[in-house]
Amino acid sequence: MNGKNTFDILLLIARPAAGKSEIIDYLKKTPQKERAERFHVGEFDEIDDFPMLWTWFEEDALLEKMGHPRLHTDSQGTFLYQYLWDLLIERIGVDYQKKVRDIPNHNERFTTIVEFSRGTEHGGYRSAFSHLSPGMLPNMAVLYIDVTWEESLRKNRKRFNPNKPDSILEHGLDDAKMERLYKEVDWDDVSRDDPQYLTIQGVRVPYVVFDNADDVTTQRGAALGGRLEQTLNELWMLYKK
Repeated sequence: MNGKNTFDILLLIARPAAGKSEIIDYLKKTPQKERAERFHVGEFDEIDDFPMLWTWFEEDALLEKMGHPRLHTDSQGTFLYQYLWDLLIERIGVDYQKKVRDIPNHNERFTTIVEFSRGTEHGGYRSAFSHLSPGMLPNMAVLYIDVTWEESLRKNRKRFNPNKPDSILEHGLDDAKMERLYKEVDWDDVSRDDPQYLTIQGVRVPYVVFDNADDVTTQRGAALGGRLEQTLNELWMLYKK
């Protein structure tokens, strides 16, 4: 870490609508000096698999309109092949490596926030973790946002804006697809062996759980700032070890 006071890579994972994008929005709007001091987040860099996924939806709709076969999804928006979920994780690794290559002193300046959700139905976090770029793992910490399935469903319904289905903060899924893809998650299974570290591809990666049962993320106020500061400082102490 070369004495720096900020995370290199912060992996932010949870069920849909659990508060990931709201935390990112809060951190982006926090002045950089304060963000580094309170949350150990440096210059802001973000990799989210949702825009990648949405591009596939748009491309498939265009191909169908042109009279060609769809490549990634069927007409209901379901992936044609389960391995496409893992391809998105591989894409995250490629995007990260390009940033490191092209941005001077990237790792010294930036904290890269990596965001995604995975349900057991499409491989879960266990499968996703197996496809993370090995070069990212020694410099990674994990923040898991914990909400119940019912809370995830409630907030997914609340945030959905049908006029902006491609929006990071306003996209959503219909109830049936939410239940099929995300009602069951394997977080408890992958984190069961150790209360502080995940073992990913043989590498110990520190993690903490952010309890969002009372939804402190929606308002993005002092309650969110205080809990986020406490949680990320706990994670920082593990990360420094």
